[in-house]
Amino acid sequence: MLDKVKEQLERVEQFTADSKEAVEQFRIEFLGSKGTIKDLFTKFREVPAEQKKAFGQAINELKQKASDKLAQLKDQVEDSGQDQKLINDLTRPGNPIKVGSRHPISIVKNQMIDVFSRIGFNISEGPEIEDDWHNFTALNLPEHHPARDMQDTFFIQTDPDILLRTHTSSVQVRYMENNQPPIRTISPGRVFRNEAISARSHCIFHQVEGLYIDKGVSFADMKQTLLYFTEQMFGKSKIRLRPSYFPFTEPSAEIDIYWGLETETDYRITKGTGWLEIGGCGMVDPAVLTNCKIDPEEYSGFAFGMGVERIAMLLYQIGDIRMFFENDVRFLKQFSNAI
Repeated sequence: MLDKVKEQLERVEQFTADSKEAVEQFRIEFLGSKGTIKDLFTKFREVPAEQKKAFGQAINELKQKASDKLAQLKDQVEDSGQDQKLINDLTRPGNPIKVGSRHPISIVKNQMIDVFSRIGFNISEGPEIEDDWHNFTALNLPEHHPARDMQDTFFIQTDPDILLRTHTSSVQVRYMENNQPPIRTISPGRVFRNEAISARSHCIFHQVEGLYIDKGVSFADMKQTLLYFTEQMFGKSKIRLRPSYFPFTEPSAEIDIYWGLETETDYRITKGTGWLEIGGCGMVDPAVLTNCKIDPEEYSGFAFGMGVERIAMLLYQIGDIRMFFENDVRFLKQFSNAI
């Protein structure tokens, strides 16, 4: 009887199949209700007592190998059939790989960085969690200064001296502390302000701020730099600088570009004037240079800052700033062809 079991084991090991029908025939022959293994279990009572243990182990081994072989054959036949189907069906449509896209904020930020890098600006980065000195005091905003109210701040409760940075000017302070003029750097990054979220404002947004310090730097140098940027970024060659106030620059100005009044959208976004504000700028206040250990008698400089979301909304005609932060795939897929 043991020889018969061994004979069936050899048959199981050597069996091959190239179709589902052959696999099913194997199942019926060995594992079916009237199959070989069922018949061997029926004859178990006829085996002498001294052989029952060995015979039982042999039958169990045969059953296990037959089950494993059946699973293996099924996988082989299914894989083979699928491959054959893919090879022979030339009318079957392709399976294109879905290509991701850059976020519009990243696209615009990289474009801005590229424009300024062509005229010698490097990139500086700093922490998003800042201390009071770098975010306010060093920038001519001492404690209780009324201009601090212009920037609603997220403070860390455990330490009132630690906060989420309200602008990337804090990065410029750190850069001036560790580098001597000439300095020509831009500071792109995410900033935070405790503002109500609406279609035009958000508590999180991105800035690109620039700083140039050297001997003999003038307001005219700043204007020419900003004119170059607007020509390269927007294709607009007409700008104006309106007097404004920032604690860390003097004199200060708002940057406007002439967007034009060619379409109904132009009338809406410029409120019928044709002019559109894109950021702020000014000559670095001597007190800021002194705080950063730079001699204001020897050096002068200018600084500017622009919101990335604002520029992205202009370039892509996006009417709601909240769309940048919702991660809606339908919105993001529109930028799959952008650089």
